[in-house]
Amino acid sequence: MIMKNKYIYGIGAALLLSLGTACTDTWEQHYRQEAAGGNTLWEEISSRSELSHFAKVIDACEYDIVLNGSQTYSVFAPTNDYLSLAEADSLIENYTLQKSQGVKTNDNRVITQFVHNHIALYRQSVSSMTNDSISMMNGKYQVLTQTSIGGKAFGVSNELHSNGVLYTLNGQVDYFPNVFEYLGLDSELDSVYNFINSYSVYDFDPNQSVAGGIVDGETVYLDSVVVLRNSFLSQYGYINSEDSIYWMLAPTNEVWTELYNEYREYFVYDNSLAAADSLQETNAKMAILMGTFFNKTDNSDKAFQDSAVSTIAPSAQMRLLQNAEPKGIYYKPFEAGGIFDGTEDIICSNGHVRKAETFNIDKSKTFLQTIKVEAENLFNQKSLLECETPLTIRTVSVSDTLYYNKISGNAYVDVIPKNTSEDPDKFPAPKVTFSIPGTLSNIAYDIYVVTAPVEAYNKYATAEDRLPNRFRSILTFNNLDGKTQTKRLSVTDSTPGCVDTILVGSNIVFPTSAYGVAEPVVNLQILSQVTRDKTTQYSNTMHLDCIILKPHVDEMTEE
Repeated sequence: MIMKNKYIYGIGAALLLSLGTACTDTWEQHYRQEAAGGNTLWEEISSRSELSHFAKVIDACEYDIVLNGSQTYSVFAPTNDYLSLAEADSLIENYTLQKSQGVKTNDNRVITQFVHNHIALYRQSVSSMTNDSISMMNGKYQVLTQTSIGGKAFGVSNELHSNGVLYTLNGQVDYFPNVFEYLGLDSELDSVYNFINSYSVYDFDPNQSVAGGIVDGETVYLDSVVVLRNSFLSQYGYINSEDSIYWMLAPTNEVWTELYNEYREYFVYDNSLAAADSLQETNAKMAILMGTFFNKTDNSDKAFQDSAVSTIAPSAQMRLLQNAEPKGIYYKPFEAGGIFDGTEDIICSNGHVRKAETFNIDKSKTFLQTIKVEAENLFNQKSLLECETPLTIRTVSVSDTLYYNKISGNAYVDVIPKNTSEDPDKFPAPKVTFSIPGTLSNIAYDIYVVTAPVEAYNKYATAEDRLPNRFRSILTFNNLDGKTQTKRLSVTDSTPGCVDTILVGSNIVFPTSAYGVAEPVVNLQILSQVTRDKTTQYSNTMHLDCIILKPHVDEMTEE
């Protein structure tokens, strides 16, 4: 097993300790601070010859306005001995280039990695007792002592000015990216980063912003705070948060392209859907990253060696209730063939990136899952014909040791025939149509109908009630033009006295996907095949537990 470790930007042990602590100041405390008088921070910095290189960067990045205002900051300014003129000019050039490309200030890397890395909110003074961590403006935690910050020694400390405190530094504070930021810094991972970042928006947050009064009926803010929101990260894991510890398995661009070309065939939508191509692209890319986020809160160091539980895995309680192999859990992740085998380990400020040149996550552990449709769920019942409505739901008692937890969800439905015809000789044929959500295109499925024994509800059922069911299954789905196709499956009999899982269709491939579609396009009708002359052999009341679509074994083993 190959493992490579990579420490970025020379992080020290002290910085790692900073992850466990946090600044306790609040915005309210900040704005109650009294002015100390004298120069503003910007006036002082711009007047100091030993800080001229730092001042040049601040001015070019338009942060002179910020440091000349009424808000309170602590500035840790590297002197010219530790920030050369060439370095300053390079920072300015990069800032200007990104700005010309339309990069917002909050996303400009010179702002986030340099300017905000040397400024903290509020007055942060030090004493002989100081040994704490503070949050810089970019959210990074830095260890603050009487003599240093982030391991960089002070030249001058505790200089109080009208809007904050100034320190001079014998060095530059190291920028240590979090997991999300690192993805954007590594050119071999920009496919992953660009996709995730496409969900990023900055929202104005009035609760953190500082109101300055009312002008023409509108609130004017002295300080407008915007907050990054990312719906993708909200769903899969906050790898951009400095207050959480995450691991992420990140495929390189080459692997990303290979997976995308494979996975997009599973998300082909019919042409009648709006933005079918966009839906295909988005879901194929989502499928790559599904199950690649790991919150260390749910993975102790010891347990992580045995099994890695991703953020898409069901809860431990749900796993106990499920009979199927749970998705998003990977056993022996560090051993040969495991998901982390052969990956490069990159330590970040809030966890690890595992950079993968080979991708060992089996799709059957993430998006290619068995689909189960519970018959008793009203949302799954698309139409009911020639039967009593609503369907009668039978529940299995916990005291029934023979069938409890053997029947899916411990409930099933009785489909009881109802003769609505005026012709007394016409024998009713109950038919129930179930919607099948989440099917994929170009994947072979085996389709099962699971029936329940009447004894699971009534152990005193008569011999007539215990007769088997006979039914036909009829499958409908959409083709590429959005037209409904029908496939008649075989007539099958259930086995009485047991929970019977009946294969009604094998190796069935749908030309279009219903994954993520609000209205499922795949439906299965179960039609009673009991004629009047067969009532002594079969029960005309169908006892339906669930429908199962399982990816075909041959398809699953083809790699």
